[in-house]
Amino acid sequence: MKTSLTCIECPIGCQIEVEVENGKPVSITGYSCPRGKAYAESEVICPRRVVTSTVKATDGTLVPVKTERPVKKSDIFAVMQKINKATVTLPVKIGDIVVENISEDIHLIATGNA
Repeated sequence: MKTSLTCIECPIGCQIEVEVENGKPVSITGYSCPRGKAYAESEVICPRRVVTSTVKATDGTLVPVKTERPVKKSDIFAVMQKINKATVTLPVKIGDIVVENISEDIHLIATGNA
């Protein structure tokens, strides 16, 4: 089975073709850098995305957050449910952990100071 992808790792947006057999990539063409190849392999095996959102602070302020690494696409709704239930106590600095282990040992971190 062949799959066509547009790489999202950089602004070039390479058009990548991946041939998959038995759930594994056997041929990858069209990428222009190692990140593109790694993206294509991951995308056909287990796609992942960084989740960005906001968490309400105890004073009502919204604090921007993101997962420190990409999470499985299939886990995004569960991650968002945890984010929506979370609150944080101020002050918060960029890089502070807001929710530990939100998914597979991946933390939710602050991306702004509040």
